[in-house]
Amino acid sequence: MLSATVAAAFRQHFSATPLLVRAPGRVNLIGEHTDYNNGFVLPAAIDKEICFAVALNDQLEARLYSVDQDEHYVVDLKEVQPGKTQWANYLKGVVAGFQQRGVTVPGFDCAFGGNVPIGAGLSSSAAVECGLAFALNELLGAGFSRMELALIGQQAEHQFAGVRSGLMDQFASLFGKADHVVRLDCRSLDYEYFPFDTATCHIVLCNSGVKHSLASSEYNTRRQECEKGVQILQQYYPKVESLRDATLAQLDEHREELGDVVYRRCSYVVRENQRVEIACQHLTQGDLAAFGQQMYASHAGLRDDYEVSCPELDVLVEIARETPGILGSRMMGGGFGGCTINLVPTELVDSFCERAAAEYQSRLGLHLETYKTSIVAGVEALPAVTAGLQS
Repeated sequence: MLSATVAAAFRQHFSATPLLVRAPGRVNLIGEHTDYNNGFVLPAAIDKEICFAVALNDQLEARLYSVDQDEHYVVDLKEVQPGKTQWANYLKGVVAGFQQRGVTVPGFDCAFGGNVPIGAGLSSSAAVECGLAFALNELLGAGFSRMELALIGQQAEHQFAGVRSGLMDQFASLFGKADHVVRLDCRSLDYEYFPFDTATCHIVLCNSGVKHSLASSEYNTRRQECEKGVQILQQYYPKVESLRDATLAQLDEHREELGDVVYRRCSYVVRENQRVEIACQHLTQGDLAAFGQQMYASHAGLRDDYEVSCPELDVLVEIARETPGILGSRMMGGGFGGCTINLVPTELVDSFCERAAAEYQSRLGLHLETYKTSIVAGVEALPAVTAGLQS
């Protein structure tokens, strides 16, 4: 068991009895690149997770141990700054977030490790941030709400990892609910749960195995392109504070001024927000086949208008579309690699995974990893007995 492995690593390197916390990765059923445009997203927490063992240590430093990397890192808590060790930056960013909110963070020891595939678009970084934030909140009695912890994680991503991500990843890790997806309004932060029947339909992830170097730089470029579109629209429609407020009619009216690229970026976001709303209606009606069609449409927009897909992802979606019975498929995450998310009837899961792997190898000569996931609850403390800390 993962938690037992992390607890054992903690005992090996540190002496105190730790608090144990599990923090899940996430999938996003639909609503991609809408979060930083104040739109709607529809994520769920999944059973790929990071586990933490954390205890205060009466020192003036944080002693961190990455089980997966088998690396130690020591943080001087009087001067918390980003450094060259990327995995430590996510944790340091969380500490800085507490400090900036007036919380004195004493020395602590932390061991962590997980089974969230790195680079697959399942938000391993958000799980790392949210797991430590939850643990420190518990140990220090800081009293932060889950939403505030999500904001602390997002701030860590911005300031210490250099990625101007939206709030969805941290929100999904903290607010996940078993057998439910959750629609988040990224402007008001209102949210609503929708049941997702994993008994009849599974979420299967197909990992392209590639991560093109464009991913981080193009992510930030897309934000800038969307912001440029808003600036132009605001001259004519002062109430358009973000693309959440824009309409397709407004974009069409000023298409020439926007230019082809910015127009397509903005129109994708406006349409994607509409797709999230329609998809939630289909979930309420129990119509997963109609829901899946919105996923296919989302991928087409990400490929053609937002231009964040890549040949490997496109091939995986084509394989799903050509496979009888598969309800929906699209790329998921920032783009340029990572996973596709697929809606697969339970009885077809094994045959789909086999066929997808064979076709991916045949068409591109690449190995395909697939993950069968279930939807789980968000970040939580684990009983010590779970990890063998008590007899």
